Amino acid sequence: MDAQDIRRSFLDMLAQDRHAVVTRAPIVLRDDPTTLFTGSGMQPLLPYLLGADNPQGPRLVDVQPCLRAQDMDEVGDNRHTTFFEMLGNWSLGDYGKAEQISRVFHFLVDVVGLDPDRLYVTCFLGDPEHGIPRDEESAQIWERLFAERGIECRRIDLDTEEYGNEHGSRGARIAFYGHKNWWSRFGGPDEMPVGDPGGPDSEVFYHFPQVEHDTRYGRFPHQNSDGGQYMEIGNSVFMIYRRTGTGGIAELPRHNVDFGGGLERIAAASIDSPDVYRVSLLWPIVEKLQELSGKSYDGGAPEVVHAMRVVADHLRGAAFLAADGVKPGNSKQGYVMRRLVRRALRFGLDLELTAGVAVDVVPIIATLFADVYPEVAEQEAQIVAVLQKEEKQFARTLRKGLSMLRRLHRQGEIVTGAHLFELHDTFGMPIELSLEEAGRRGYPLAEDWRYTFDSLMDAQRDRSRAAV
Repeated sequence: MDAQDIRRSFLDMLAQDRHAVVTRAPIVLRDDPTTLFTGSGMQPLLPYLLGADNPQGPRLVDVQPCLRAQDMDEVGDNRHTTFFEMLGNWSLGDYGKAEQISRVFHFLVDVVGLDPDRLYVTCFLGDPEHGIPRDEESAQIWERLFAERGIECRRIDLDTEEYGNEHGSRGARIAFYGHKNWWSRFGGPDEMPVGDPGGPDSEVFYHFPQVEHDTRYGRFPHQNSDGGQYMEIGNSVFMIYRRTGTGGIAELPRHNVDFGGGLERIAAASIDSPDVYRVSLLWPIVEKLQELSGKSYDGGAPEVVHAMRVVADHLRGAAFLAADGVKPGNSKQGYVMRRLVRRALRFGLDLELTAGVAVDVVPIIATLFADVYPEVAEQEAQIVAVLQKEEKQFARTLRKGLSMLRRLHRQGEIVTGAHLFELHDTFGMPIELSLEEAGRRGYPLAEDWRYTFDSLMDAQRDRSRAAV
């Protein structure tokens, strides 16, 4: 199945199971100042997870476009994207673990067609300090489902990623972790704001035995390792707790289920590829970049593959932000969008694409999503115009900024906070891009660069305020 078929099948299956289909929320939530972007399907539904009655009923399903700017620096490997689609279903006090886990297993194995012997899962180890028990119920459900397919289901307690990196899961089907298998918007039980919901979760991973484990991420592979053999494709959260004003954890009056499945990752598993950029929602963009650059993704140099992934992901995310009314700017959502476009242009230079690529790539993005998000196709011309304007503005100064960094290196100078401020103030290079470029090329930084940069930025802000 391609990604479009998986999306459609998920919605159809859940709708037949009496789940109301929820319209996707904007990537920028207008009434939620606590977050820049919709980073998960649950964010728009938070009031209902806290107890409010949903007018569409207690069973919900959707496919939500999401953007996680915190993953921007990770983009370029075979699994990270800033923009992605999340398959989601919810029970607002209607059903629990047994029905949810069985449904996930059925969807992945019987609908999508994944090999059940390649599925591995994780469960919550428990938190005695907060009186939260080990999630034996979820583990037993998984054991029964695997046993019905004739699959052995050994367990292992790993607790932390660090312990897992050192010892590995040794082929165990179910791995128990501590706070790694606790879901809330902000971390473990102690990091949750007062009133926020959370709970134990059970994650599903697809195993790629053909991938050699990357020992930079630990001695041995395990489910929650980034070593390459395991890819998380879905997560069922049993949202039954909330943080109290006294710092404790109490049960919610209504127990909820919140499932999130990464569409691109499930699609990658369905074609037995650890590379999400080969799925049907990203590969046409890569093919266009190959055509424009004359360079090959298959067997290409690592820096070429890396650059194509960055350009494909960032332009896709920027196109959806533009469709939702965001414009490049110097603060909040606009700043993230500016970084996306400028990083796409910067990595485009590694492909020898000296001009902006939005005019060539946005029509492909619009076509890929026309059936489910027609607003992108309807605004294609406006989106191209917004992105082209930012590309042209940045192209005029990017080469000068990069030339300045190279000149400093040739002269044997280290990169100081003053240099980084000049790159930001004169050339319009985001500080993150300047640091990334220095790191990629091995240019040394002054130890006090941050203090100097921040001081110059503060002085500039003072001058701006005085001029008003």
